[in-house]
Order: sequence, then C-alpha cells, then structure tokens
Amino acid sequence: MLEIKREGIILESSNSDFDFDGVLNPAIFQMEEDLYMIYRALGKDKKSSLGFCEINGPNVVFNNHKEPILYPEFENEIKGIEDPRIVLIADTFFLSYTAYDGVNALGALATSKNLKKFKKIGLITPQIHYASFLKETSISGPLNEKYSRYNKRESIKVKHQKQVYVWVKNIVSFPKKIDNKIHFLIRIKPDIQLVSIDKIEDLTPEFWKNYFNTFQSHILLEPLYGHEVSYIGGGCPPIETGSGWLLIYHGVCDSPEGYVYSICASLLDLAFPFKEKFRLPYPVLTPSVDYELKGEINNVCFPTGSAQFEGKLFIYYGAADKRIACISMNLNLLIEELLKNPKV
Repeated sequence: MLEIKREGIILESSNSDFDFDGVLNPAIFQMEEDLYMIYRALGKDKKSSLGFCEINGPNVVFNNHKEPILYPEFENEIKGIEDPRIVLIADTFFLSYTAYDGVNALGALATSKNLKKFKKIGLITPQIHYASFLKETSISGPLNEKYSRYNKRESIKVKHQKQVYVWVKNIVSFPKKIDNKIHFLIRIKPDIQLVSIDKIEDLTPEFWKNYFNTFQSHILLEPLYGHEVSYIGGGCPPIETGSGWLLIYHGVCDSPEGYVYSICASLLDLAFPFKEKFRLPYPVLTPSVDYELKGEINNVCFPTGSAQFEGKLFIYYGAADKRIACISMNLNLLIEELLKNPKV
C-alpha cells in the first residue's frame, strides 16, 4: 500500500473580507523551489474570488496578497469565481476556473504572461439546456442513467430569471500541446470528458454541437470503484511521466453523512491521452482527520494542484471547503502502484 504523509494545513482564512469564510482548492505553478498559488477565497458576502500567495517549497507560505487578483465582474460570474487550475503552455499561463452566476456553474478562462496581470477570456464551455444536451448526445448512443440524475434539474429552462444550463466545470488543461493540439478535461457529471482543439477560438457553438453528437467518444474516465461510485471530476493538471500522464482527480461516494470526496489517481497514455491505461482501485487519500471532516462542506479532500521536490509528489487540496492542505508521497512508488492495476 502506498505510504502517504500528511503535510498538514498550508493556508487558512484571515480577517480580510475576501477570504474571511475560507480558502480552498488552489492552483499551483512551480518554478524551481518556489510555488505560486492561486486559490479560491470565500468572502464575508459568501462570494468567491481568487487570492494569490507564494510558497517556498513545499509548504512555507509568504507574500500572501491581502486582496484578490481576480474577482466577480460579469453577469456569468456574479456569484463567484471558483476552483482555479493553472498551466503554462509556450509563453502563456492558462488559468481555468468556474464562473458561477447563482444558477449556472460553467468553465471560464483567463490568460497571463507574467502571473501578475490576467486577461479574462470568458466562458469556454457550452451553454446548453438539459433537453438539448439529451437530444444531441442521444445521437452517439444512450447515456448512463446518472447523467439524467445529476443534470436534469427538473428540466426547467429558467430560474431566477436566468437560463438554466447543464453544469460544465472542473476545467483542467494539460501543461503542453500533444500532437500540436490543446487538450483539457471537463466534467459533466458523473464522468470526466476530454476536449481537443487547435486553438481556444475553436470553441464555437458548432464545435460543441459536433462534440455532443459524438459524446460517447469523449468520455475519458467513468466511476469504477466504491470510493468514486457517485461521480468523479478533474483534479490537478496532468503530470508527464515516463509511464504516462499521471492524473490526480477526485472521486465521490454517497454515505449516511453525505458525499465523501477522495483523492484518486490514474495513468493516461502519453501519446494518446484519450486512453486510460491504469487506475488505483483505492483512494490516495480519503477524509479522516478533523480539518478534512469538518468545514464549510464536510468530508472533502479536493485536489487541484501539485508540485515535485526531491522525488516526492506534493498534492495540494481543499480540505472540507474551508482550508488548504497538502500531502506528499514518493512519486516512483505511486507510479509502481498504478502499473499494478491495468484498466480492464
């Protein structure tokens, strides 16, 4: 069994208005010994914005900004911007996050050249009613019944004077182009789907119509084991290894105390990332200590960023939607464990 070390809590809320009620789900970018962390901050007004700090590897926080670097500005994010992930492709940082308007949670993107100033590109995921989603995806065959359970939302089209769309979130980009294409994960419950494009401008309504017409071919991971039986979703940006793309994701199962969010691991083919090759049959981490069990939402370990130091993999995660914590493990041993468990 893989040995996991809890590094403990890395960051907690402060008395500032923007992060008063919690910090969670951080994006991590590593530059040698230093890390840059962009995290979701829950304010006194219950809206989320994105905070920024630096970490001297792997767990000494400094230069924690007292104001958010990104905050809700537009109607589609008026109730919060949440759960960032970041990658550097060529010379551009791609910061993906969830835009929440009080009804819809959809994937959005901002870009930067220097990690200091970001330009919001806006929504990059489709805005599609459930009825249209059902019609378009039926062309490629019947869906798992859980798609209806999690996305039907009573099939209403308008709520609080807003259009009601299928939630498309957990946008996680690969950190490089593969076969000269940009690849990123999305999550429409209960599965993880893969998107491949030449450039961001390709994400047109016509693109998404074709995507949903061939939807079955884009499903990358489905729940397999008990700890992820309810649904799964993207976690950290995939990590390139000699054995494949290491994907750290979250798995969710229902329990008498509600949903339990665990950290999980999978290996994707290096040249063909739409092919999953190995998956751990047990969670890397499941909530078991106080700061993971009790918080804004109980029983949550939600991974969103990683770093590597001296052969160890550090995974940064939101703990009970209240604080940011970290675990570490030997990276080679994690890969060895995965290679014992081929996808069948």
